[in-house]
Amino acid sequence: MKPAKTPATFTRRDFFKTSSTLALAGAAGCASEPVKPTSAKPNLISRESAREGSLDWQLTRVRLDKAAGFRASNIEGYCSRQSVLAGESLDIFVSANPPAKFTIEIFRTGYYGGRGARLMTVLGPLNGKKQPDPEIGPKRLRECKWERSVTIKIPADWPSGVYLGRLTTISEATDKPYWQNYVVFIVRDTRKADILFQCSDNTWQAYNKWPDSYSLYTDPRGAHARDVAVSFDRPYAKYAQIYENPQSLGSGEWLCFEFPAAYWLEQQGYDVTYCSNSDCLDASQITRCKTFLSVGHDEYWDVRQYHAVKGAIEAGVNVLWLSGNSVFGVSTFSNSTSGAANRIITREGHFAGLTDEEVAQEERVFTKEYKRVGPDESLIMGARSIVPFNGGGDWACTKPGHWIFEGTGMKKGDSIPGLVGWEHHGAPAKIPGNEVVAEGLVWAGGVKPAHWTSTIFPGPKKNFVFNAATIFWAQGLGDPPGHMLPWSHWSRPHGPDERVQRITDNLLKRAIA
Repeated sequence: MKPAKTPATFTRRDFFKTSSTLALAGAAGCASEPVKPTSAKPNLISRESAREGSLDWQLTRVRLDKAAGFRASNIEGYCSRQSVLAGESLDIFVSANPPAKFTIEIFRTGYYGGRGARLMTVLGPLNGKKQPDPEIGPKRLRECKWERSVTIKIPADWPSGVYLGRLTTISEATDKPYWQNYVVFIVRDTRKADILFQCSDNTWQAYNKWPDSYSLYTDPRGAHARDVAVSFDRPYAKYAQIYENPQSLGSGEWLCFEFPAAYWLEQQGYDVTYCSNSDCLDASQITRCKTFLSVGHDEYWDVRQYHAVKGAIEAGVNVLWLSGNSVFGVSTFSNSTSGAANRIITREGHFAGLTDEEVAQEERVFTKEYKRVGPDESLIMGARSIVPFNGGGDWACTKPGHWIFEGTGMKKGDSIPGLVGWEHHGAPAKIPGNEVVAEGLVWAGGVKPAHWTSTIFPGPKKNFVFNAATIFWAQGLGDPPGHMLPWSHWSRPHGPDERVQRITDNLLKRAIA
């Protein structure tokens, strides 16, 4: 975390003045690498990435309600939609305890010369008040019904991307900005693009413990109980799984596991557009692009998403699974109690790839009612989640002569340290032409082995499907501001690696050719 230098006499007037000009402010000596477009003609994203980024967009002061907690109720909020089109309105709901005035600075995350975000607008000051914690509903649902704090109509010139709204209280005693938190939303579009970056926000919500240990994993029946639900109508607590990440507060898992990939894609000038899991319920949302990306931890899917991606592959779309533990939990969308579409996900079981023998090995994890209720996910990925689920290991080359390794210099057995984890894919699918291009062992708890496999298979229209087999793939692409490297099972990735970047570049260049 690199907080901005704040003058000792920084007042609320200075705060608003600085915020409104931050996107245009230069900084002497700031390292800025040129964007490298993938074509001679700049695209929408390469033009956007060339804009001046913001020096101050991260969280500087956060305070959790209790030690080892997840919630920061000084200021917290959520948005009315996972994603929104330009021209549509988005409601933002905020609670401040104790009551305080606050502002919302909205940033688009991206490359921006290495700064990682650009200020788009400032809302406020607004009057914040304490909003009620929701009651516990059926299926342990915690669904907020807060009063709206502000509505913003998304301007037509805001490009697709992942946007963070930085909530900042204004201290009554000092008239200065103080406690901070994020809200997160995606601006999507309908244009044709080379790459569709699907955010794994279903999984963000599945692991969200707000307000106090109410995720899909905290049901008293067990971590994988059926018929437990979570709502998008609540703030994101601090990321609460494999490592401490205080700068993630309010942003789901975006800054942890996906932003490094987006940062690198925009640095390279790739033509990319963004969407949520909920935007991919039919193939037409995917087939407008040449390539579909699943990034990070993409565990929870509605079955309709599976069929949408299957249809897109059949239509000739290339698919890159730069992710691990993907398409594992069947989580059906339903409307909120007020009727808003796709605001609740309910876990019903798992997709069909996992075998009965593997389930039996993990009796301490799966409840007896946890059932196979979806199709075999390996048929759209090339491999699937296996038992043991967790672990850490090196990503080792198996077929150095394959075109994905061109220019990497990798030989058989060469490995990229710590890149596989903390969940992964293995058990290659029996698909014609499916090739294992990298494989090896991960070690759960540092002692229990599992065999992971990275695969690639041809689609029906000269397209292909690549499976990187690890949640950590994006860690090898970029290291943007606001991000920190994970560590799990006594293993860790090392950050950007030229080989990971070149393999990804080889895949994308062929996919969009």
